Amino acid sequence: MHVLNLTFSIVTFVGCFRPLSWTSLFKRVIYNLYRSFIITLLYTFVFLQFLDIVFNVDNPDDFTDNLYMMLNVSVSGYKLLIMWINYTNVAILINKLNEQPFKPQDLGELEIRQKYDKLIRMNTLRYTILIETSWSCTGLTSLLADFRHRRLTYRSYVIYDYSSYMVFCIMYAHQFLSTFYCATVNVACDTLICGLLMHVCCQIEILEYRLKKLMTDQNILNYCIQHHNSIFEFASLINTRFSQIIGFQFMTSTLIICSNLFQLSKLSLSAESISLVVYTCCMLTQIFIYCWFGHKVKTKSVKLADMIYQMEWPILKNSIKKDLIMIIQRATIPIEFVSAHVISLNLNSFVSLLKLSYSVYNLLIQMQEK
Repeated sequence: MHVLNLTFSIVTFVGCFRPLSWTSLFKRVIYNLYRSFIITLLYTFVFLQFLDIVFNVDNPDDFTDNLYMMLNVSVSGYKLLIMWINYTNVAILINKLNEQPFKPQDLGELEIRQKYDKLIRMNTLRYTILIETSWSCTGLTSLLADFRHRRLTYRSYVIYDYSSYMVFCIMYAHQFLSTFYCATVNVACDTLICGLLMHVCCQIEILEYRLKKLMTDQNILNYCIQHHNSIFEFASLINTRFSQIIGFQFMTSTLIICSNLFQLSKLSLSAESISLVVYTCCMLTQIFIYCWFGHKVKTKSVKLADMIYQMEWPILKNSIKKDLIMIIQRATIPIEFVSAHVISLNLNSFVSLLKLSYSVYNLLIQMQEK
């Protein structure tokens, strides 16, 4: 696999994607067992928090205290399941990037691919450091405070009496591992989707490079048209395969941000409030990167038409000009990623999400005052 190497290392580690080279029955069974273990961890955590809400929670503070982590772990488990179901489709997407017409053909195209590979790797590293640092701070704070006093980090419906030290350690380890895999699954899926969006931008730039060679070799136009069609098809496949993940992420992120804002309004400055602020920033970043890279693909696809306009048209044959006009007409319709047939991945959607979150937060405050 020659693309998204770092991203796929993380994706493989958290059980989202079995390496394509693992074709033997033994390796497939072992990996599926490992993935099932992670899914079980995540959904037992969600189930116990849901039971706590149903049977124990009787005020808004406790409800929001449970809600934000329960929703986040639910999203992670959902992402893991969708990746499992879409294993073949994701493999097809990756293989397409190593086949014609996406495969670089000369040194100039290879430099463009390497530039984007480096950018994707740096973005993956930054995002991984941000999310895992947030989890580490929360985990370290919990170890120094909660674990020493035999308190669980998060509210949960307690099935067993954990006055026994061994039982407490098992329950604490369950929460600790669940939140670790929750954070890492989010990193894996988010960086994979954003990496694929960046590769759409990469292919558009390679197409621009190929179109510029029309000045010296007008016979490559048919290949450029094929490439342009393939980019649209590739983008459509990404949108189809991952729209469920993005839509669910948007919905839950809105609720989580509202919950966190409500909690922060009740807390004084402390380690807990700082941890919650960092967590809220991570959730905002999670949605922002989807919108940012979706916006970049949209603007990049539209700029292709401007690039073609700037070519030296007088030296081109009339048949070439007609074909270029067709490309321009298609390029004026941007490549836009839409989730749940409603939410477009662009910066306007991010602003709308913030407004909606703040409106729901105000509603919670008014309900509490009454």
